Amino acid sequence: MEIIFILVEPSTPENIGAVARAIKTMGFGNLRLVNPADYLSAPSRWMAHASNEILENARVFKSFEEAVSDCDFIIGTSAKQRIIKNDYHPVSLLPEIIRKKGNSVQNVAIVFGREDSGLRNEELKQCDLITTVPLKTEFPSLNLAQAVMIYAYELSKLTFKNDKSSPELNQDGLKILKEKITDILLETGFKKDSAIFPRIMERLMLLQETDIHLLHSVCNNLQKHKN
Repeated sequence: MEIIFILVEPSTPENIGAVARAIKTMGFGNLRLVNPADYLSAPSRWMAHASNEILENARVFKSFEEAVSDCDFIIGTSAKQRIIKNDYHPVSLLPEIIRKKGNSVQNVAIVFGREDSGLRNEELKQCDLITTVPLKTEFPSLNLAQAVMIYAYELSKLTFKNDKSSPELNQDGLKILKEKITDILLETGFKKDSAIFPRIMERLMLLQETDIHLLHSVCNNLQKHKN
């Protein structure tokens, strides 16, 4: 399983460099950037401090959708709760949530929004889960690099082998299950813009590996009998 850190439209080169440094200190190295500021500038490299290879190897995308298109499990971050998801999970619970997915996911995206406004509502809707760092006070909020450091520290508690190869799509995994459940819900009359559709998908993202495999079997039987 691989952890991918994604920054959406970061506007300060120093922040991007500090993020590279933060994830490297915790043993990570996969950074993606969506419409970033000059992430290879001198200020960014100075803040990266011995983490310049992460900046140089960062993948750059033009949109949020492109950046997460190949990700099995998309986890958004938000400093404050909005009426987008029912549940906002504290970052301290994130390692256990991911660990329970087992081999049903091959990569996990941790997505951070803009320094001034965070992720937009439409971006949060595309995330499978929303997480947050519980704060004692609402202001001042965490700096982008500080937030990434907290997530990287918590996620460093995970132990798994990073497979650098390009794995084939896991037909028994979470991403395929999301597609199956979406098709079944739409076929049975549920609307994507209804209140219950996103709630079902949200709860689906908390399933453990064994439950994911069981639900695959249910979906396969439903599709077989439909045909």
